[in-house]
Amino acid sequence: MISMNQDTLKKIAVLNNKTRGKYRALLYDCDGTLADNMLAHKLAYKEAAAKYGIDLDTAIIDELAGWPTKLVADEISKRYKTPLPETFSQEKTAVFFEKYIEKTQPIAYVTEHLKSNANHARIGVVSGGSRRTVQKTLSVLGLTNYIDVLVCAGETPQGKPFPDPFLAAAKELGVPPKECMVFEDGVPGVAAAEAAGMDWIRVDQI
Repeated sequence: MISMNQDTLKKIAVLNNKTRGKYRALLYDCDGTLADNMLAHKLAYKEAAAKYGIDLDTAIIDELAGWPTKLVADEISKRYKTPLPETFSQEKTAVFFEKYIEKTQPIAYVTEHLKSNANHARIGVVSGGSRRTVQKTLSVLGLTNYIDVLVCAGETPQGKPFPDPFLAAAKELGVPPKECMVFEDGVPGVAAAEAAGMDWIRVDQI
């Protein structure tokens, strides 16, 4: 059981007040929302990019939070005017898996909110990460058995900031978009939620 301080308990109460009994489905982003792993992702990107002579300013990872790794790689390539191979996404993921994923910590007020609401609503995780990475992250966090649907990078025609991933999750759950609440930590995810006609919460701003 996660040890929770007063701040965490207050944030859980805020989330419950905004959601309990109001939505049939709760859709969570993974990295930076459920998982406290954005620094690890930044370091993995930086290490992978360094192989190609790029001294990456990792602020770009915050800026593009929620984008599929492939599209982030394309943007890095464009901004640094350095071609990156098709294998870059796999190289970055390999670094993340090898060095960081087992150390993933929960963002406790969000993971506990998910678990406490799993009996009241359908639960989805909608991520710009690869299915392999997201499944492993959820396993490390002990959340796998709470998840009803998982939508990951490359599984819809377009990813965040387009609505496709959230609409796909809602469709699979059989819940209308207006009865879904989205939990996000970045601008692209919020844009995707709004485009899908869903309410949203920025968990990093609570």
